[in-house]
Amino acid sequence: MFKGQPKGLYALALANTGERFGYYTMLAIFLLFLQAKFGFSASAAGQFYAIFLAAVYFMPVIGGWIADRIGFGKCVVTGVCVMFAGYLFLAIPTDAFANRGFALALMTGALFLIAVGTGLFKGNLQVMTGNLYDDPKYGAKRDSGFSLFYMAINLGSMFAPSAATALTNRHLAGAGLIYKADIPTLAHQCINGTLADTSTLQALQEMMPGETARLMDLSQFSQYYINNLSTAYNLGFAVACISLIFSISIYFIFRPWFRHTDVNAKQAAAANENAVELTPAQTKERIVALAFVFAVVIFFWMAFHQNGSSLTYFARDYTQTTVSGPLRLGFNIWPLLLIAVSIYTLFGSFQSETSRAKAICAAATIALWGGAYAMYANMEETLSILPQQFQQFNPFFVVALTPISMAIFGALANKGKEPSAPKKIGLGMFVAGIGYLIMLLASKGQPAPSELVNVGGVSPDPVVPTYLIGTYLVLTFAELLLSPMGISFVSKVAPPKYKGLMMGLWFASTAIGNYLSSIPSMLWNNVPLWANWTILMALCIIAGIVMFSMLKKLEAATAE
Repeated sequence: MFKGQPKGLYALALANTGERFGYYTMLAIFLLFLQAKFGFSASAAGQFYAIFLAAVYFMPVIGGWIADRIGFGKCVVTGVCVMFAGYLFLAIPTDAFANRGFALALMTGALFLIAVGTGLFKGNLQVMTGNLYDDPKYGAKRDSGFSLFYMAINLGSMFAPSAATALTNRHLAGAGLIYKADIPTLAHQCINGTLADTSTLQALQEMMPGETARLMDLSQFSQYYINNLSTAYNLGFAVACISLIFSISIYFIFRPWFRHTDVNAKQAAAANENAVELTPAQTKERIVALAFVFAVVIFFWMAFHQNGSSLTYFARDYTQTTVSGPLRLGFNIWPLLLIAVSIYTLFGSFQSETSRAKAICAAATIALWGGAYAMYANMEETLSILPQQFQQFNPFFVVALTPISMAIFGALANKGKEPSAPKKIGLGMFVAGIGYLIMLLASKGQPAPSELVNVGGVSPDPVVPTYLIGTYLVLTFAELLLSPMGISFVSKVAPPKYKGLMMGLWFASTAIGNYLSSIPSMLWNNVPLWANWTILMALCIIAGIVMFSMLKKLEAATAE
């Protein structure tokens, strides 16, 4: 699967992996940070979060427009520097009580810098990746190359929540504190004088070592706890700074491998370097085709990004809170990693060109399976699981299934039957619809969310975790058909003069979809469960039908 790819792909993919690891580490604790440090309500924190995400995904439009004029490499390097400054400001501990206005201003400025830096970095790095495949030698490898690139992104995001949690817990333990989800809210209520039952905070205060706790009243202790907790989150944000140093180091060390891709249309024309010229009619056809694809994928991202909202609510309120048997593997990141790596070594044992390489890959596969089994054998018979743990299945499935999808499409390509990128995108929409069909089946006979208050807040008959895991698996199949293929399609079809801008618009469509993903959450307490999943399934299917209805025009407009 790695054979025949330009070596610049690996450098650019690793540079992106480092940046994404830092970004998702920050994102994993950002909402918790807002509520803990500033006492934001869930609604206020959610709006702050949504606005930040929208800015992050809209900024590549501006970043791409700038890169089309001054160059992709300059924007990538500038973007890393601006992001570094943003994460650094976000990592600075501040007192949320003595200097609340300053703390809010510093955080807001940091988020603005992160959004601007991401806009300069993200889309333009992917344009440079696409430019690797403008060389006819690698042209046929474009889709598979972007599949590997996309896998690297998810490798970074796979470990981010675990890293953020480990840092937070370690800092709190060092301060003699423990973390419980309800403590920050209670602490803020105590400070504001609205806490009626102080027993929980008093019990926590008594756990403090030495004389520290006994020298404070509850209000002082609450401020002490909040400031220590927010400092723990600051350490998580600092991880992003470290990951950016890794990214920019990879970028500069291996720059000779991809230096030739750092050429926009204006620079290529000035250097007389095989600049591709399209007629005005061809340019218009391609932009219209891309705009149509952008409009369709909005509905995919709206359906896909339920992992942080309605699917998490379902995990919390309707899914069993314990797991036993083989499913325990899915809730421990380390055996998941070994299993994911073993997929690649297993393929290597068949695809390697020498007997020695095949034997090494086979031995590595057996060792990885043995390691995963040893971890499984040492697990408790029954594990308690948290709703957010289901979110690690998507990046795991992306990493694990990428070689399988590449093998399938590679075999089809060898037979001349590989679907075009627009066709893959249309198929991805239908597959996403199947994911919500699973949720329909899981919700059969379950009370509506508005009725849960009458039965203790959770379903009296929770479903097995397999339903959610199956949904994430199917949605990952859809994602692999749509997202890396969409990026590949944009890099191939975008008119040379507008490559940066078109890649930016791809991310803008993602931003719109992300924001619209809040609609099922708003409907959550107002409609039956089946209605939410039916809406999402119907949107995916309708979008797929529309995509296929335009397929011939899209393929004709974007033909070589």
